[in-house]
Amino acid sequence: MTPQYSDQMDAESPGDRTTDAGSTRAGFVLLAGLPNAGKSTLLNALVGEHLSIVTPKAQTTWEKVAGIRTEARAQMVFLDTPGIVSGPQLFHRSMLAEAERARGEADVAVGVVDGTSPGSPAEHRTLLDFLDRCPCPAALAVNKADHARFDPEPATALARTLKVPAFVVSARGSTGLDPLLAFLRSNLPESPFLYPEDDLGTAPTRYFVRELIRETVFENFHQEIPYSVAVRVEEFREEEDPVYIAVGLYVERKSQKGMLIGKGGAGIRAVGTRARPRIEHFLGRPVYLDLWVKVWPGWRRKKEGLMAFGYRVPNDGA
Repeated sequence: MTPQYSDQMDAESPGDRTTDAGSTRAGFVLLAGLPNAGKSTLLNALVGEHLSIVTPKAQTTWEKVAGIRTEARAQMVFLDTPGIVSGPQLFHRSMLAEAERARGEADVAVGVVDGTSPGSPAEHRTLLDFLDRCPCPAALAVNKADHARFDPEPATALARTLKVPAFVVSARGSTGLDPLLAFLRSNLPESPFLYPEDDLGTAPTRYFVRELIRETVFENFHQEIPYSVAVRVEEFREEEDPVYIAVGLYVERKSQKGMLIGKGGAGIRAVGTRARPRIEHFLGRPVYLDLWVKVWPGWRRKKEGLMAFGYRVPNDGA
């Protein structure tokens, strides 16, 4: 079965998407947690498709990513969210606003905790406060059970404080997911399916192309560079063979532009060489990938910069 991806970012009303509810259940499942807890890896494991970017670096998810798992009688729309952080910077406030918006949409919430490094007491409090404001059933997924340093006790103590169940999982190994899925199924509302059964994601194709390139930047570069790069698909000519895709990579300073391009263009060529096969696999077609590096001074600190690249501007009056 060929995966399908909806052209809509948000769910339509249930009556718009299916005709026969029967005894089906459907709803939105929030995946929330501290940075680098493995939320994106868990989303990919639950959906069975590489929808959310995964790198060893923290804070690589910058906005809500939705992935759909459809079973015989249940459909779960998982909402992967940015790691819960607090800070005065506009960019951090933007990511927190995105997580809070997803929380308001959720029918069930899963707090994802790194079982090898559950965080400091202050971080625990941040996560507890966030999940405590979820107006829906919740659970904890204690992730990275395949790791030698795994210790579930700090996370299960959090679960006891929240009075929610805890499930030990390995997102990377796709183990321990069945009990978590059973909990989610039982807490979804009775509803028709929200999306066609073949859909795996709710974002347009351009979004996934952008994220595959951004993932490659995170893999190829270190320190400040990947966190300063915004990726925007400028042209997407699907009627051509190969598919022509022009992409702008925007950095905040001229010095970053030089580092991203690399000596003789080696850096940006490496991004294209690594990203193109992934995009071709995703689209199922050959691709001509045209990458450009541009400077948008301080884009992360400006509302117009965030909006230009599709990120949510926090409505906090600042």
